[in-house]
Amino acid sequence: MAARDYYNSPDHTANPYHDDPSRQERGAVSPVGSPFDDHHTHPFARQHTDTSYLSASARSHGDSDPFDDNNAIPLSGRKSGAGSTQTITPMLPPEDPFVRDVDPRQKRGRPRRGGWFTGKITWVVYVLTVVQLIVFIVEIVRNAMLTNSPIATKPSFNPMIGPSPYVLINMGARYPPCMHYVASIQESTTVISWPCPNATELTGPSVSCSLSDLCGFGGVPDIVPGRTDNQAPHQWFRFIVPIFLHAGIVHIGFNMLLQMTLGRDVELLIGSVRFAIVYFASGIFGFVLGGNFAAAGIASTGCSGSLFGILAISLIDILYTWKDRPSPWKDIIFVCIDVIIAFVLGLLPGLDNFSHIGGFLMGFVLGICLLRSPKSIARRTIPEVTYTIASQDKQRHGLTAFAKDPREFFLHRRGVWWAWWILRAAALIGVTISFILLLKNFYVWMNTCSWCKYLSCLDVKVGGTSWCDIGNLHFTPNNSTSPARRDFFLSNAPSSGSF
Repeated sequence: MAARDYYNSPDHTANPYHDDPSRQERGAVSPVGSPFDDHHTHPFARQHTDTSYLSASARSHGDSDPFDDNNAIPLSGRKSGAGSTQTITPMLPPEDPFVRDVDPRQKRGRPRRGGWFTGKITWVVYVLTVVQLIVFIVEIVRNAMLTNSPIATKPSFNPMIGPSPYVLINMGARYPPCMHYVASIQESTTVISWPCPNATELTGPSVSCSLSDLCGFGGVPDIVPGRTDNQAPHQWFRFIVPIFLHAGIVHIGFNMLLQMTLGRDVELLIGSVRFAIVYFASGIFGFVLGGNFAAAGIASTGCSGSLFGILAISLIDILYTWKDRPSPWKDIIFVCIDVIIAFVLGLLPGLDNFSHIGGFLMGFVLGICLLRSPKSIARRTIPEVTYTIASQDKQRHGLTAFAKDPREFFLHRRGVWWAWWILRAAALIGVTISFILLLKNFYVWMNTCSWCKYLSCLDVKVGGTSWCDIGNLHFTPNNSTSPARRDFFLSNAPSSGSF
C-alpha cells in the first residue's frame, strides 16, 4: 500500500503490514528509517515524520513522494508532480552559504521604487528639497527688493539666472572675508569700499559700503586702517548655510534633479539617518576645503558638495554589489561620467571645484565607514546554516547586534574582516583629523599651496587675465584721497559648487 493511501484510508489505525504477512512474521524493523540512511538529500528532512502538513489540494494533485515504494512512511522530502499548483516551502539553507552583516532578506542592488511618492518615504530628501526651494524663492524676492529685478543683470548678468552675488553674500554664502582674518583686508592701510547688497553698478553710492554691511547677520568688526589688532570676522555658520543657497535657476534645477533621483535611491539604500550624516558632512567638508584653497574673493553656494558625497556612496555600492547587478559596468560608467563632467565644469571661472573634491572625498570615506561590509569580506568562517541554528532568532546585524551581544557580533569572523574594520576605523579617524586641521589652518595658520588653485581652474588667459587669478583679493587706491578699490569687482557669478 502506498503511504498516502495508508493515510487516506478510513482505517488508518490498521497494521501497516497487514498486506504482507511474511513481514509481520519476520518482525520487520520500523520503516521510519535508520540514522544511517543516506537517501535523504536535505539535512533537515528527518525533522518531519508525517504528511499532515500537506494541504488536501496538494495531495489531490498527485505530487509524487520520493519514498513511494508502497512500504515506507513518507518523510518531508517531496517532489512536485506534473501539473501541480501547490508547493511546499521546506526548511532550506540560504542560497549563499555564508552570511554578510546585513539582513539577508533585503535585496541588494539599486533600490526599486515606483515613483517619487510611492513606497518608503525619503523624508530627508523631501525636507531638504522643500527647504532649498523656499530659500531660493526668498533669494529671488530679496534680489527684486534690493535691485528692482528678480534676476541679476547689472553690473553683470548672472549666467545661472539668479540673484546678484552680493545678495547671496549678504544671505550667507561662503565668503572668506566675512569668516576669518585676511591679511590684505585686515592689514590694509586705507579704507576699503565694498559693494552694497543692492549694487548694480561699478561706481557710485552702491559700492561704498563697509564689509560689515556686505556680510550682514549683525555685521563683522570694523576695520581700522593701520591697526593690526582688529578682531577677525567670525561668521563660521557660512560653512553650513550655503548648502541651502543656490546661484540661480539653472544651478538649483540641476541639483534638485540629481537630489530627487539619485539622492532618493541612496536614502532608500542606507537609511535616513546615515543619509543625513553623509549629506551634511560632505557639504560642510567641501566648503571647508574650498575656504582653505579657493580664491578668497569667490562666494560659494549650493548643495553640490553634498551631492558629490551621495555620488561617492553610489559608487561604493556598485563596487560592493558588483556580482549581484545585471549590468554593473553600465552603472559604474554612468556614475563616473557624472563625476568627470562635474569636475570639468568646476574648472571654469567662478566655480569652486574644491567643494566637489571635498564632498566626494568625505562621502567616499563615510561610505566605507557607514555602509555594511561587502559580502566577500563579511561572511563568517562557518556556513550560514550552522550559524543560523546557533543564533536562532537573535538580531545580529549592525549596532543592534553589537549592543545585544558583542561576543556573537564578532563570532566566527575571518582575518580579512578584522583588517577591513581596522581600515574603516583608520579612515574615519583620518578624515576627522583632516577636518580639524583644515579648520585650524583656515582660522590660524592660513597656509596655502601654489599648485592647489589648478584643481579649481584652468590657466587660460582671456583679455590678459588668467582664470586662476579671478577672485583673488588685491586692493589699490585710486589716488591719495579716495578709498581703496577691488582690483576685481568680485566674480561675475558666485560659485555654484557643482552640477
